[in-house]
Amino acid sequence: MNMMINPERAAELDAQAAQIMQANDRGGFTVPTARLYPYQWNWDSAFAARGFAQIDKDRAWQELETLLEAQWPNGMVPHIIFRRDDPDYFPGPRIWQSGTTPPSSGYSQPPVAATVTRDLFEAGPDETAMPRARALFPKLLAWHRWFHEQRDPDGQGVIAIAHPWESGRDNSPDWDEAMSRVDTSKVEPYERRDTDQIHAEMRPTKADYDRYIAVIQFGRDCGWDSMEIARNGPFFVADPGLTFVLLRADRDLLALADALGERAAVGEIEGWIARAEAGAGSLWNPEAGAYCARDLRNGLASDGVSSVSFLSLYAGLKAPAQETANIASLTRVLAACRFAVPSFDPEHPKFDSLRYWRGPAWCVVNELIGRGLAERGYGDLAGRVRGDTGALIEQAGFYEYFCPLTGRGAGGGDFTWTAATWLAWASPKHFAASA
Repeated sequence: MNMMINPERAAELDAQAAQIMQANDRGGFTVPTARLYPYQWNWDSAFAARGFAQIDKDRAWQELETLLEAQWPNGMVPHIIFRRDDPDYFPGPRIWQSGTTPPSSGYSQPPVAATVTRDLFEAGPDETAMPRARALFPKLLAWHRWFHEQRDPDGQGVIAIAHPWESGRDNSPDWDEAMSRVDTSKVEPYERRDTDQIHAEMRPTKADYDRYIAVIQFGRDCGWDSMEIARNGPFFVADPGLTFVLLRADRDLLALADALGERAAVGEIEGWIARAEAGAGSLWNPEAGAYCARDLRNGLASDGVSSVSFLSLYAGLKAPAQETANIASLTRVLAACRFAVPSFDPEHPKFDSLRYWRGPAWCVVNELIGRGLAERGYGDLAGRVRGDTGALIEQAGFYEYFCPLTGRGAGGGDFTWTAATWLAWASPKHFAASA
């Protein structure tokens, strides 16, 4: 566990993490890492704000404010904000053609921002917290409303993604079956840039990218009409990860509404929470012993255990029988690997320990899982997840993600959200404070 890191080494990592945050700061927003991801990413920024809160609370608020500056008129907050055109990244703004200022992508990402806003607001006395939270609240409310209306158009209580990137888990096996049916015959020629910088074994395949671009072209060609995308787009899959992150974020938004006196919003938010609590069970797959993605075009469920199944605790979902089975699945998965938490079941044939979201451990997901475990009283499991996260960083550095079998760092280096997770949660000083 990271409580075993000696104080001198821990202090070095604290300082290194702060330096990475500052080096990736582009003046009010951070990039995930230089070159590989040269823009502002949605949930990356939310996690970055959590890290900045440990060293500069004003800068933490600013990160959320710049993210929400890019909100679309319909309430959607895009997953990439193109504040300048950088040739090192594909697909850039010319591919998306969002028509927005600043230019952006046409899909969203898991809405961690409301939870982080509540964390900042409740962190301690600050005369700026109330007005800043009050200014963000209507934007967060509109974004959550967009998810509930445009990504759950039939009111089923589960949130769908219209592109794998909207989940934040780009090439998860959860999407394989649905993506296999995406027509790529009209994909325009393109040149990837990511594999010029990162070994191809760590990235999505060429076939994956062809399908990603085909889905983008559909959205672009319909003028980014959210309802057209939901009803007729080539990909629409209910995602337990997004469903659980939004359910937690709705609870935090409700707490903010109470604290800020936003009484007019309370009933709407309570309705979202009630619908999600009633609908989330439809994602339970008893054969897998986990909450699994479901293709809303044909009703088929995925068959593997993804790490986001364990976010049901973070979401505050109360389902005792499923919780017992889900914890059993987590215990089995952790027994099969050295480091928590693999993004996909190590005992499944589709597991790949280095290829992005098909197996590697991600510190930010670990933080959410660990937080949920601790809140529900699973102290030993929470300690395992938190301790392993610290051990990964101490052993390999601040990488984008890690092999759960060996601890090898993979993807981009000097990564913002890994540094932020260390500062806000995995550093021994936090472990000791919450033990």
